[in-house]
Amino acid sequence: MAATDCVLRRTLRRSRTAPNQRSQVVCRETLYVLDVLRYTRDLGSSIYFPHTVFSGDDLYDVTLSDRDCRLRVTLDPGLNVLVERHVLRLGAALRTATLAPAMVGLADRTEDQSFILVNVEMSVAAGDDESRDSDWDSLPWSGSPDVSGPLLASRAFFLPLWNKVDFHGDAWKQTPPPMSEHDGKVYHPSVTIKGLREGFIGRKVWVRGSILHRLILRITAKSKLTYYGKADRNSKCPYQVGEGVAIEESGRGVLRTHARSHALARQGLLEACDRTGSVSVVMWNGLCVNWFCVLKPGDVISLSHFRVKRRYMSEGDDIEISANSQNLAARISLLPEASVAPARLPPPASAYDFCGSEQLSARAHGAVCDVIGLLVFAGRSERLRKGSELLEYRWLRLQDGRCSRPIWIQLFATSQPQTHRRLHPLMVVVCSRLKVVQTAAGVLYLTNTPHTMLQLTGGHRGYGQLPAVQQFLDWLRRQDDKRMKRAALIGGYFVYPPPPVSLETYMRDSRGEPGFLRGTVLLREMKKLCYRERRTFCIEATVTMVAYCSRGEEGSCIFWRDASSSLSSSSSSSSPSPSSSCRVTPSPTASQRTARPLTSTSSGRPCKRKLLLHSDTPAKGRPRATVQPKGSNETGVSVCTSNMTWRDDLLFEASMEFLHNTDDDDEEEEEEEEDEQGDTSYSTSSPSPPHFPHVAVETLAMRYNPACKKEQAVAVTMGGSLTCAAVFASDNYYTLRLKALSDDTCIHAIFLPQSSSSSLLPRPGSHGNTWASILSHGAFSSHAPPPSPGDLIATARQLANRRLACLLDVCHLGGDSNEVVIRRAFPMT
Repeated sequence: MAATDCVLRRTLRRSRTAPNQRSQVVCRETLYVLDVLRYTRDLGSSIYFPHTVFSGDDLYDVTLSDRDCRLRVTLDPGLNVLVERHVLRLGAALRTATLAPAMVGLADRTEDQSFILVNVEMSVAAGDDESRDSDWDSLPWSGSPDVSGPLLASRAFFLPLWNKVDFHGDAWKQTPPPMSEHDGKVYHPSVTIKGLREGFIGRKVWVRGSILHRLILRITAKSKLTYYGKADRNSKCPYQVGEGVAIEESGRGVLRTHARSHALARQGLLEACDRTGSVSVVMWNGLCVNWFCVLKPGDVISLSHFRVKRRYMSEGDDIEISANSQNLAARISLLPEASVAPARLPPPASAYDFCGSEQLSARAHGAVCDVIGLLVFAGRSERLRKGSELLEYRWLRLQDGRCSRPIWIQLFATSQPQTHRRLHPLMVVVCSRLKVVQTAAGVLYLTNTPHTMLQLTGGHRGYGQLPAVQQFLDWLRRQDDKRMKRAALIGGYFVYPPPPVSLETYMRDSRGEPGFLRGTVLLREMKKLCYRERRTFCIEATVTMVAYCSRGEEGSCIFWRDASSSLSSSSSSSSPSPSSSCRVTPSPTASQRTARPLTSTSSGRPCKRKLLLHSDTPAKGRPRATVQPKGSNETGVSVCTSNMTWRDDLLFEASMEFLHNTDDDDEEEEEEEEDEQGDTSYSTSSPSPPHFPHVAVETLAMRYNPACKKEQAVAVTMGGSLTCAAVFASDNYYTLRLKALSDDTCIHAIFLPQSSSSSLLPRPGSHGNTWASILSHGAFSSHAPPPSPGDLIATARQLANRRLACLLDVCHLGGDSNEVVIRRAFPMT
């Protein structure tokens, strides 16, 4: 029993204003979020929210706790954005929670027991650790003890939070129902696929209704789940009998969807065969709950009490079998092969069509194949928007030893949530039924078909003796474990295929429409992003600041900034704070950092100059760069440290050596220019250093650590967070402040040229390693050593007042944190 004086109990008592009346009440104590559950509303859901304009079909039930008891409430649809942006999440702490009684009680719940969370403040207290360490499941419930299903809709099951393809909850059976157990007798089919097809074409009476005859089939392929629940349909169980949507795969692997008259919740598509032919079996509704996780390709089943229908969009009179869970529920049994008469046993499933990395280039666009390889890179889970739906995906990189080219897979959800959460480097991965994608630029990768299945180390079956598999295993045994471990990465920012390296090619691929956005429009679009949703935007901008930092040491950095732009942007009210574009951690030592911007001539043109360290007598018109413990003498190239010491002496010496060894001819030429322009006055004031966002943990790829492989695997999935120590492939990053030419709005973007030059992506072409070429290629040249950070910062003044077409990848990381990465920046004439 809950404590009678617990916070939630006291709050609910205060809501009672009369024996049969409840009123809105506010709980000002801290509450913790134990669970967030998603489901589709129905026609009756709108009466609970008469003043709410629904922007989607989703409702969320939230389980709250005060440490003494638990209470499940429904989130007002106006607060759905808190879940969609991963603010209200498992472990979050809430304060000032306003609870309102539901207007009408459900059939099995009274008005006293249904509450709506209509307003809430997110507490700054960190509740994640407490939610993991506490035994919340042992706490009693306050309110209705029946919390097995959705509170304010007639639905029997919940959806996963981040996609509609996976299943969620313990109701999905992982083992066969008891009735399917083998009783020891030998089974014979009473009808065959050929007989059903002939009877259907001949319009025989016995095939027009439910068919009670037994089919014995072998499953050859299984599709993902497809959800079609609609808010305009009422059903206690959203898996009821009815017409829905058929999903078919043409011979070229093209997915086609055909709407029928009514909306169903879920369907599962099986390909099956017997000795007389093959057929598609569509499982509807509750049958998916009992059998989808149980059945696997290669299994032999007995099926009866089903219907035969014309296969949609098929040529001729092809058929499909429809198996439902109501109105004469289908009967399915999982049979051992020994229990089927040998003469009637379906033939073995078709062999895998394994394709090696050296063979993929010869496969046509849309061809379907299977691959096996060693996983050397597992990308983080992200989402892209297709219409009103967000599709979850991640990038995988496999090596199979057949050639030097890796196998790239854009893997979307396959209705195997547990398998996807186990993905980590150095696993043997088998992906079946993948489709080849050939881009216009000649880049090749693989992606899902409706029947794609993922199998990991230890789950392989039915193909261990195939020559392609044996060849891969022989190669794998010869590899050096330490070398493969050093190359293995997980998570981090990653985009594939790489974009073009010229503005002309990009505009041609975009059909001449680069789609430049105004800065304010870009910020508005960023605020609309949902959790882990990725979009690419294009803006026309100039660079006004470049900083080089190392993660965790942002108080120690070097940077350049354009004085004229920084002054105008600091006074511009349209410039957003760093937190509007990226994650920001203010440095407590910001007041100790000093920097002097580049000055400009009276004509407004930036002064050219060479920078010297500790020069006794600087040349005429040439300012001097110095580093002092608490100095105020600054230059456009600034050293910014929290304790005014370099964190890396080698970096300091390399950058200063570059600055000192200048070409005499360039110096004389510059002196003549400055003499012609007249004397220039330089500010010796001490403006504060620029504020720029710190890189997020999710942006940097981690080196694979076998000691915490499970923690790393979960950390890069949707909703995951890093709970173990991590070593990143590179801690260093550049930050560019972009000023949109349309409205002077400033955007901070992370730039990772060293990451793009790594072994993950194809080697970039040869270029001069100037700022213009590095930004155009998104990486350092592969034919020359990369320039030192000091060199790049020293030459950053090349970017001043230069018009750039910038491609920005924006991914929402949760809360107010948007990851903004500059993928390409093309000079514009």
